[in-house]
Amino acid sequence: MDGEELTEQETALYDRQIRVWGADAQRRLSKSHILVYGMKGTVSEFCKNIVLAGVGSVTLVDDRLVTEEALSANFLILPDENLHNGKTLAEVCCDSLKEFNPMVRVSVEKGDISTFGVEFFEKFDVVVVSCCSLSKKKLINQKCRKLSKRVAFYTVDCRGSSGEIFVDLQNYKYSKKKLEETVECELDYPSFEESISVPWRSLPKRVSKLYFAMRVIEQFEDVEGRNPGESSIADLPSVMKLKKELCETNSVNESQISDALLERLLIDTSEFPPSCAIIGGILGQEVIKAISGKGDPLKNFFFFDAVDGKGLIEDISNPNTGS
Repeated sequence: MDGEELTEQETALYDRQIRVWGADAQRRLSKSHILVYGMKGTVSEFCKNIVLAGVGSVTLVDDRLVTEEALSANFLILPDENLHNGKTLAEVCCDSLKEFNPMVRVSVEKGDISTFGVEFFEKFDVVVVSCCSLSKKKLINQKCRKLSKRVAFYTVDCRGSSGEIFVDLQNYKYSKKKLEETVECELDYPSFEESISVPWRSLPKRVSKLYFAMRVIEQFEDVEGRNPGESSIADLPSVMKLKKELCETNSVNESQISDALLERLLIDTSEFPPSCAIIGGILGQEVIKAISGKGDPLKNFFFFDAVDGKGLIEDISNPNTGS
């Protein structure tokens, strides 16, 4: 991302942002390339934020067609059927995003992202995935980690009014202001697979209940061969059975995972637009920090639940290694 300076046009357009985070941070943003998979409501909010911030390019991947459910939370899809008839979600969202900032290159890549070779991901600085199965998240994260350069990896999921963000910045160096001086910092991140493999019994007792509930439903859908969000309240008995098995395997009390929370996540499978805006906003902020190298990044999970209005950051890493 190092290289060219900002053009006169970029400097004029992003003047207010440059005053906040500086010309160097804006230059890094304008040269960055973002890959986004899964165009749901939360991801659309994220894309809008980074396009307005002035990243270099955004590549969208989502071959699904527009549905009524997609219309309910994704503001990038206009209600006029003639505008999206026969188009994929990625194509429709691409057309809308171009209107937000013509200086950002927005394009579409077709195909199943899990079949893309490792070299495909080398073109990007950030990879964000949503609507992904457990196995697909692990696979894409692994491919990003195999590259010679550091590619920031994020997953984001929203079910009803609740959602989570996972962050993997690998070995990440950044600077932050401390009193009157700038301090250089370094963090080591675990992969997605390493994080969710941390034994539950070793986690602090006050870890977000959403973490456990999301893992149960995520694993249930993966075992059943379901797409994310395809489970429903009819699956509650099977989900409760899996919850019991996972608690026994991890030597934790079943009360660690609220039955009411699991039930709510199975009932509310569609995204709640206000939650999309909050989670998508946090994700945009984190990606901007990762690209610019300024400010404390999130490590490594963020949870939000509109029911209690709380947003929680949890560092779920191997306690022996810190990653």
